[in-house]
Order: sequence, then structure tokens, then C-alpha cells
Amino acid sequence: MQLDESLQIYIIESRDLLQQMEEALLTLEQNPGDEEKINAIFRAAHTIKGSAGLFGLDFIISFTHVAESVLDKVRNGEIEVTEEIVALFLEVGDFISKLIDHVAEGTTPNAETLVVNDSLIHRLNVYLEAKQTAKAVAELPVATVTAAEPGALESMDTAETGCWHLSLRFGPDTFRSGMDPFSFLRYMNTMGRIVHMVTLTQALPALEEMDAESCFLGFEISYESQASKVEIEGIFDFVRDDCEIHILPPHGQIQHYIDLIDRLSNEDMKLGEILLKCGTLTPNELEAALAKQANPATGDKQPIGQTLVNEQLVQPAVVNAALEKQRQVKETKNAESNYIRIDANKLDELINLVGELIIAGAGATLISNKIGDSAMNEATSNISTLVEQVRDSALALRMVQIGATFSRFNRVVRDVSKELGKDIRLEISGEETELDKTVVEKISDPLTHLVRNSMDHGIESAEVRVAKGKPAYGTLKLNAFHDSGSIVIEVSDDGAGLNRDKILAKAIDKGLVSPEQSLSDKDIYNLIFEAGFSTADAVSNLSGRGVGMDVVKRNIQALRGTIDIQSRPGLGCTMSIRLPLTLAIIDGFLVGVADSSYVVPLDMVVECIELSTADYESSVNDQRNFINLRGEVLPYLKLRDEFESKGEPPARQNIVVMQYANQKIGLVVDKLIGEFQTVIKPLGKVFENVKGIGGFTILGSGSVALVLDVPRMMQLANAEQYRESEIAL
Repeated sequence: MQLDESLQIYIIESRDLLQQMEEALLTLEQNPGDEEKINAIFRAAHTIKGSAGLFGLDFIISFTHVAESVLDKVRNGEIEVTEEIVALFLEVGDFISKLIDHVAEGTTPNAETLVVNDSLIHRLNVYLEAKQTAKAVAELPVATVTAAEPGALESMDTAETGCWHLSLRFGPDTFRSGMDPFSFLRYMNTMGRIVHMVTLTQALPALEEMDAESCFLGFEISYESQASKVEIEGIFDFVRDDCEIHILPPHGQIQHYIDLIDRLSNEDMKLGEILLKCGTLTPNELEAALAKQANPATGDKQPIGQTLVNEQLVQPAVVNAALEKQRQVKETKNAESNYIRIDANKLDELINLVGELIIAGAGATLISNKIGDSAMNEATSNISTLVEQVRDSALALRMVQIGATFSRFNRVVRDVSKELGKDIRLEISGEETELDKTVVEKISDPLTHLVRNSMDHGIESAEVRVAKGKPAYGTLKLNAFHDSGSIVIEVSDDGAGLNRDKILAKAIDKGLVSPEQSLSDKDIYNLIFEAGFSTADAVSNLSGRGVGMDVVKRNIQALRGTIDIQSRPGLGCTMSIRLPLTLAIIDGFLVGVADSSYVVPLDMVVECIELSTADYESSVNDQRNFINLRGEVLPYLKLRDEFESKGEPPARQNIVVMQYANQKIGLVVDKLIGEFQTVIKPLGKVFENVKGIGGFTILGSGSVALVLDVPRMMQLANAEQYRESEIAL
């Protein structure tokens, strides 16, 4: 793999980790005692820092290291999880994301970024310095405890002085073997410096029992050296078989070992192999520990990691890091076996090719039908079936769950709530609902605007809510579900709802509607999507300037979607966004009017019925464009009239009954052609604002058919029906 590819993977994975970190922080704010979330946050920061080392990203390493140090103390219970520290680490996450952006752009942090960097490090250091001061004061009495027992100097040496700590117990036969313990101590000074040493005398027997040839010496040594653990251990090679030796690295070295473990490749290794590779364990120590574990006489049934810790061969933090590495490798292997990352552009190219295949297949089928050869017809039919399966599989590759988009609003709701001084809780449902990746990317901004507006304008202050008999806290809900080939995304709140009279008065005042104009409640609510329209009494940082809702509607319409408002005064408001599942290829239903062909989404087709002569004559004579469909009023549009087709209609016309968002509409056409796999191609800029047209497709014959925008046509029909009813009154 090339370095550039590895760096791209690092960027993608870091952003995923930061997203997980943010979600864990928001959960931790509600439940400060959740250790799993604390560990998840630490792991995310630790992994980002460790991987940054592979690419020499020092500015990420240096910053994340400080944050990680604070998180380590949080993990160890030395720092309490508070609202302030959660807020600080949300800022830390944002800043790391900014550093990742620098990596993605191939730039280094600029002056502005460095200012933020220094500010955050200063705030993080407040926690570190406070704890270090408290710890130093707390441990002052410990300094008076001498090394009466093995390992008693461990905490002082490794944590405070940054020196190696050696516990030496020379065996009774050391002198008899011709060895001088002090010669080893002198040799140690050639590789470093003995900073402090305590001689242990408690093994000495009474004078009358002492054997002058036996050695009873033991030492606790604080040792300063740049040598590795293997090199230090090598000093005692000649007395290894008759000595008990424990070598613990300095505190800084522990972090070094942990960093090395993080940087190890994702190979499937045993715990001992990991510890050997990072240098915290020597082969002799591992061999001895394994031998002890394998010896039934010792009764050691513990995992090797626990044995190493008990033998004081490796610090618990290093063993935990190695175990964490093993877990990550296992998870990565499992994930890699199920998923691969694919460039989205390659998927787009695949979808385009599938689209061209569908068009070519339609042409082949048409030619086959003209020839009339049964064998060829069967072959083209089989190919069409396979092409349809390939199409469905290709489109499924682009489907992603909307949950990741929804989860980002936890942070938005939290931050906006604090800014507004309101207590607002977010409820999410339907996060497993899938839709096209392109739609997910483009729906995020409109959703953000709707959420912020609901929080600012919809949900009342706590005082007002309590006065109305509501809970002091407001509730904002995000929901998604599939419905008739569309995905519906709802943003609802339990606030005051839209003020119909206020909206209408404002619209009249701005000249958007005339006082004499008769509008339904739905039409009045839709006025909030007009550019520059706002009923806010004051402009805030969030909203009130009338900028945004028109963009929301425009962005949704660009996705061939619609937005609907349902408001209940005093009880709340629901914004329903309805979007197509995919933007590229659909199952269509082909109809004909005069010499033209049109396509409607097959998912919306309910049934096809014949337009009776009586209904046709009524539409001509009385301008009545609706029929009685089994007791239900069905408005309809005549495509011949809508597109000003020339010529006389045939004697027999049909109505295609369409359903969208629980509403029905009929489209009167000359002929029904049948199902058609439709590759939707966008209209050019000249035609993109034509109402009722969502794009075009190419038929097997090479001719063009327009793809109808049914939701928009439905709005036109409803508006026409409303005008007719008003005239009738």
C-alpha cells in the first residue's frame, strides 16, 4: 500500500474515531460513571496519537499526548468527570478534527490554529498540574518509608524520578560461585548512574547462625540509564540462575512502551510477543514466566499477563495496552473480513455504467421484439432480468443508514440548548433506515437548519412551558422511516407550534399575499419557506433573519423531495421531509400522450382505470377535473393539457392513480405502455425549473421520455382543486 493511501485511511479512521469520541462524551455527560465510555474516549485519542506517529505528524502527537494524559487520569479516577471536563474534551475533539483537516489539506497548522492549540493545552495542563501537586503532597510521607520490602521504591523511582527501578536479591551461593555483588553495581555505573540505593538486610540471620560464605544481600536501586531493558538485564547474566532480578522501567518509558505497542503492525500476536517487540519484556523473563505457568507444582493458573504483573516484570499499564492491542487487531480483522472501503467515485462510475447497460438492454429488447424471434426474445428477457438484479445490487452498495447523520445532532442540540439557556432533550428513532449516500450527504444541512429553528422558535422557555402545564424541558424528535418507495424524515418538537395568524399577517405586510386572498392552513404554513420571511420578534445568532428556510426547501426540492408542515397550536410542530430512496435509477411506469412518452415512479402507481365518457364530458363541459373513485374524490390532471399536446385525444383514455404522502392524484394519459427501468438524467439549466418535470430518460428506441415530478404535479392538482372549491362556495 502506498503512503498516500495509508494517510487517507488514517484521515478517514481518525474522523470516525472523533465521531465515536463525541458520541461517548455526550453519553458520559449524562452518565459520568460509564467506564466503558471513558475507555472508549481514551482509546480514540490514543489510537489517533499512535497512528499519527507513523506519519510523523508531530503537531497531532504533541497535542493529543497532553489530552491523553488528562484522559488517563480520568480513567484512573484521579480526575472526576464533570460537565466542564466534558465540554473541554468536546473542544479538544473539535480541535483534533481541525488538525486532521490540516493533514487532509497537506498543510501545517497556521498561527490561528497554534493559538487555539496553546490555549487548550494550557487548560488541559491545569488538570495535570493540579493532580501532580496534590499527588506530591499526598506522597511526601511515603518518601520516609525505606525500602524495607521489595518494590517499596517502585512508585517513587518510576513515577517521580524517571529512573529505572531494580530489585536485586542475590542468591546464597553467589560468593561460592566467585561472584562479587558489588562488582555488578560498579559495572552498572559504566552504563548509567545509580541515583539511589537501599541495602536490604532483613535476610541476614542472627550472628551465631551466619555462614560467611553465603550471600544475604539485596538491593533496591534507582538507576538512571539510556540502556534498554535487555541491556540492563545483560549486566547480571553471570548470576541470573542464582538471583532474583526485577527491572521496572521509568514512568516515561512506560508511555514509550505503550506508544510502541500502538505502532506495531496489525499482526495476530500473542501477548508475550507484543511485550517482547516493544522491549518491556526480555526473552529470559518471558521464558521464566512461561515455565512457571507450565509447571503444575507452582499452581499458577493465571493468564500470562497476570503472572508477569505479579512477578513485577511488566507494569499493569503496559500489559493492558498489549491486551488492548490484541483486541483491536481482532476487531480489525473481523471488520476487514466483512467490509472493504471503496472510493465513492468508483461507485458512481459503476452506477453510471449500469445505467448505460439498462438503456442498451432496452434497445436490444426492442429490436428483439421487432424481429419476433422467440429464442432471441427469451435471451433478451433473461439478460433484462440479470441486468435488473445487477442494478439492485449496485444501488444497494450506495445505501447507508441515516443513524450516523442523526447522531451528530446530539452535539448540535447540546450546544444550541446551552446557547439558548433551554433544557432540550433529543429523541432519535428510525436510525437504521437506509437511503442513498448522496441523499444523506445533502440532507444534513437542511436538517440542521430545521433543528435549530425548532429549538429557537418552537420550544418555549422553561418558565413558559411550566406555566402551560408542560414539562420544563422541551423534547425534539428525529425520526426516519420508509413509505411507498420514499424515505420520510421527521423533525418534530413539543413547542408552541406555528402561529397561523401571525404568519398570515406578516405575509400580507410583506406583500407576499393579498388580504383578499383565500389560503388554506397548509398554504399559510408554507409561507415560512419564502425568501426573507420571518416572524421572529428579535434576531438572534441562530435565526430570525428569514434566511435559511427558503434554502432548506430549495435543497430538498433539488433532491426531488418535498417538505410538509403539520402544526398544532400549543402542542408542537412536525416538519416531514419526503425524499426518493435513490437519485439515479428507478423502476418506472411508461405512459404515452400523443407522440410523447412520460415516466412515473412505479412505487407510486396504485392502479390504472379507464376514464369514462361521462367523466370526460364533465371535464370538458364543466371544467370538473375530479372523479368519484369508489366513494373517494380523486382529482386528476390531463397530461395532454398540461404539456399542450397537439391533436385530438383517443376515444379511450386512462387514468393512472398515483399515491404520495397519503394523497392521491390521477394522471389522464392516452395509453399505458408498461413497466420500464428508468435511468434518470438531470435536465439542463434551461429546463431545470420547469414545474412537474424531474428529469428525462432515454428509451430503447433512442427517443427521450420525460420523468414526471409527481409530488409537484400533486401540488398543482391540489391547488387547482382548492380554487375550484372556493369558486363553488
